[in-house]
Amino acid sequence: MLNSLLTTPHRALDKVAAVHADLSTRDPIFYGHLAVWYQRKGDVRDHREVFVAHLLASALSEHREAGFVLLQDLPPFQVSRVVSFMKSTFGRVPRSTRTAVAHYLRTREAESYRFDRAALRARKALKHLYAALHLRPDARANAIQFSRTPPADSLAFAVKQLARASSPAEQAEAIVAYRIPYPVAAGVVRTMTPSVLAALVASMTPQEVINHLKALQARGATEHAEVRTLVEERLRAAQSDKRVSAFKARVAADASEVDDELKVSLVRVTDEQVRSRARIKCATALLVDKSGSMATALEVGKQLAALISAACDEALYVYAFDTLAYELKPVAETGSPLAGSGTALSNWEPAFRNLKSDGGTSIGCAVETLRLRGQYTEQIVIVTDEGENTHPYFVKALKAYRASLAVEPAVVIVRVQQHGDGTLSRALRAANIGFDALEFGGDYYSLTNLPPLLSRRSRLELLLEILATPLPRRAG
Repeated sequence: MLNSLLTTPHRALDKVAAVHADLSTRDPIFYGHLAVWYQRKGDVRDHREVFVAHLLASALSEHREAGFVLLQDLPPFQVSRVVSFMKSTFGRVPRSTRTAVAHYLRTREAESYRFDRAALRARKALKHLYAALHLRPDARANAIQFSRTPPADSLAFAVKQLARASSPAEQAEAIVAYRIPYPVAAGVVRTMTPSVLAALVASMTPQEVINHLKALQARGATEHAEVRTLVEERLRAAQSDKRVSAFKARVAADASEVDDELKVSLVRVTDEQVRSRARIKCATALLVDKSGSMATALEVGKQLAALISAACDEALYVYAFDTLAYELKPVAETGSPLAGSGTALSNWEPAFRNLKSDGGTSIGCAVETLRLRGQYTEQIVIVTDEGENTHPYFVKALKAYRASLAVEPAVVIVRVQQHGDGTLSRALRAANIGFDALEFGGDYYSLTNLPPLLSRRSRLELLLEILATPLPRRAG
């Protein structure tokens, strides 16, 4: 189950349905706590949806109760996907789910502002929920969703007025007054003046600013002092906003052409989001296989170096190895404002830049280097295909390391997509050395799930933390 968290189905939920079904049947108590723990710590929304679906379909009343509560926090498009998943997987939508969705819709109908924004941004998802579960909308919701005659106090009506506005001042006034979302306004407003941009940014969530930062910059938002100030405020708010994706902020920092100050802000968003989900409180060694055909391992290792360094409160040692170990450290390019941060992907790019995947494989050479240098670590993360064909071998080197530094580090294997014959796993089992093996399926968005799994010194501590996560209940 934990291995599957390093996959990102990208809406193909059937790819992870089997493992969820298996665990929910074999160990329902643990599965319930894991589902709630993942809502707080996990970063892949596909898994969140499958967890909620299985809780709502569970035979345990406390699971259905928890699923009811968790569903209320999902955006409409995810609730719609939960319902679709349940129909395709279970062949039906249980009454408990219909009750939960009905409460979800009635709660939003009772709050006009909340419903209007949902209807504007997730019109198809809401219509699907009403129609698929045969739920009758109230009069106002029906006018907006089905009759296409929105009342004058609705956001849908305001968008129509925005399209008719004759001047930028009127457009800005309408955007501010009704907090019209950026994607909607961008399709209606023809000329993006500073006043219109300021109004748009003021109405955007921190995640929306990150998602549309490149488009905002192209429209001159970062060149106007007032609008730039608003952008910077949203990025500061993104550091503590639980709805912000850490990986999207990092992609924006490294892929967009924003200036240095905004890039630093995006890096801080990533750091704080990763740290809020996991604090790695033990010394960690990251060993990255650079032997022949291991280009994927190098890319995964670079991404993990940035993620782990952002979450790690203790020492972090990063080595790339073939038959020789190369210690890697974060580097700030000349003139970069990220000097000294060590947590940005751009800091690790120079460290990995000149590495080529070539040569034989000795995982043990990296561990032996740690021993000879007296580098104390409590967990070793290995990015590899598990092939090993050259002395020193990992198991022998690990035993020597344990004896020399009087520590028994946990071993975590991150198998890259083209994993090999399992040589390393077999050697560890033969030596009665415990380890965890996680599959990387090729999607870098899933890597943000790894730091929470490394946040405890042992798998047992992690499992105890999951079991200690209480199942939520409705108030009263």
